[in-house]
Amino acid sequence: MKVKWYGHSAFLVTSDEGTKIMIDPYEPGAFGGQLSYGKIKDQADLVLTSHDHADHNYTQDLPGTPQVVKGSGSKTIKGISMKGVSTYHDPSKGSERGANTIFTIKINNIQLCHLGDLGHLLSDKELAEIGPVDILLIPVGGFFTIDPKEATRVAEQIKPRILIPMHFKTEKCGFPIEPVEDFLKGKTNIKRPKVSETTFDKATLPQQMEILVLEHAL
Repeated sequence: MKVKWYGHSAFLVTSDEGTKIMIDPYEPGAFGGQLSYGKIKDQADLVLTSHDHADHNYTQDLPGTPQVVKGSGSKTIKGISMKGVSTYHDPSKGSERGANTIFTIKINNIQLCHLGDLGHLLSDKELAEIGPVDILLIPVGGFFTIDPKEATRVAEQIKPRILIPMHFKTEKCGFPIEPVEDFLKGKTNIKRPKVSETTFDKATLPQQMEILVLEHAL
């Protein structure tokens, strides 16, 4: 399967059979121009949104008529098994920024997990609902989400084989969040291939966690 990072928390996951799942598409120019990643032009079959903020739920201007998936619970759509796990956008049970849905998706026998705008460490119950994870898409910038230290702890909780950071400061994100380098400090087994899209195969996933830093496509 292929994973493409547009920027911020927006990804396109494509199965070997060609089914395309988009996660957390942003509104270009949102928040007074603070988010300046380019317009997403790819057509998807499904779009998953973790919560209703403009940098994560801009589905109305996407090409085609993708099916939009929100909220918790297990579903199988177009042959893809997925689960939404209810969490919060803050450490105060949603009182600051509301709810957040973590999505797990099984594609080509690979278990992928997108944490959305997770704002807290995970409980045993939440970890059990998430289950084993091969590829983890995790926010690391802090302020609105878990910060670099908390993201490190969540990664230790989940124990993925591949970790892809997201939701961090770049030249196209003016939010008061940290750059990815703050998360990478002191860590090993980091790869920065200078690409926005990469292919994964279950048989060749690393046994020890690898941090994969992608370049934003847009």
